Amino acid sequence: MGAASSSRWQFWIDRGGTFTDIVAKRPDGEIITHKLLSENPEQYPDAPVQGIRDVLGLTAAEPIPTNQIEVIKMGTTVATNALLERKGDRLVLVITKGFRDALRIGYQHRPDIFALEIKLPEMLYEQVIEVKERVNAHGEILQPLDLEQTKKDLREHLIRGFVVVAWC
Repeated sequence: MGAASSSRWQFWIDRGGTFTDIVAKRPDGEIITHKLLSENPEQYPDAPVQGIRDVLGLTAAEPIPTNQIEVIKMGTTVATNALLERKGDRLVLVITKGFRDALRIGYQHRPDIFALEIKLPEMLYEQVIEVKERVNAHGEILQPLDLEQTKKDLREHLIRGFVVVAWC
């Protein structure tokens, strides 16, 4: 059984580090593909929006007719690539006091159990803030978060250039 035809446009967009790819389904069911640079500030501020404009044949001055669009689904590899390439802003990990090394220790999985020199992966975070708080396995607060000290610690790290926080 085939999918029912829609009377409105459908867009599927993949925004990558270099190119943004668009697959669009017209109201009559025809599939259209379009590719453009993900970064091209001289031509457009946002590639996915520009891609939709291009497919619909709109100028920069014309509003996008949202009433003619059924769905826009978008995925991106930009964040994944930034992690793999170790690009991005400095990251501080905020974690419960006493668990500073939990991610470093991990599960102690060793692919080569007899290796004399164990090479651990580089951690994504540069610094750790341990916060006084405790929650049990049922989500009940055993020790409330020391909010004032946490704010102070976060401010200090912000001054030192940490603008991204992973909270665990």
